[in-house]
Amino acid sequence: MDAPAEGCITCEARGPLLLVGINRPAKYNGFTPRMFRELGEAYTRLDDDPQLRVGVLHAFGQHFTAGLDLPTIAPFMQRGEKLLRPGDVEPMDLGTPGYRRRTKPMVVAVKGITFTLGIELMLAADVVVAANDCRFSQLEVKRGIMATGGATLRMSQRAGLGNAMLHLLTGDEFDATEALRLNFVQKVVPAGRELDEAIRIAEAIAAQAPQAVVATRLNAVKAVEQGPLTAMAEFIDVQTRLANTEDAKEGVRSFVERRPAKFTGR
Repeated sequence: MDAPAEGCITCEARGPLLLVGINRPAKYNGFTPRMFRELGEAYTRLDDDPQLRVGVLHAFGQHFTAGLDLPTIAPFMQRGEKLLRPGDVEPMDLGTPGYRRRTKPMVVAVKGITFTLGIELMLAADVVVAANDCRFSQLEVKRGIMATGGATLRMSQRAGLGNAMLHLLTGDEFDATEALRLNFVQKVVPAGRELDEAIRIAEAIAAQAPQAVVATRLNAVKAVEQGPLTAMAEFIDVQTRLANTEDAKEGVRSFVERRPAKFTGR
């Protein structure tokens, strides 16, 4: 798909899925201010559209993204300015004041070069499918800056502090096998099959009860960020609310009738 020189983010609604495409292949999908803004708008669309249940983030061309297009992004960094519209969903899901956190699931398909921001976007998502040709690097230290999109937080959560320091402090390049070992990605598939597999997983998620999916996701995130006791404290209230939905009743009926459930999100 043709892209303007500054790149763009595409959106394709495919049933309950929203396919979000990073589109600047001529520049290794390096992110410009426009692309940042449009990515936030796409994530906001996913959360706000009741017909959409799961997002799939992917990229055009041979690579996922080389990260930030520093010549266009650096002036914003120097001024401490955000690139997203105030009130939009923040794709890095950091809870930054003035921005929303995503509630619906996001599956990511990565391939080829997946540097800096690319790693942070996939760590902020829920499930990551990597092509076996992936090349990862969190190389901000080589540019005299720090990773501020979540890598310093999530790498150690997934892989332990020592493994995080190995890659954060050296900026070295590692492959899909290492990313799988470190729990940065959940599946590795032959190059060219990563998007199909991500869509398959997203469709499996979309087939479940939407409110239950969102509640489950948010509770798991809360357990990681705030601790298991905080997450446990909401079990009864959340389960009571879910048990009184139409989808919960449909779940019981489908079990009794031995058929797949047809969930509506109500």
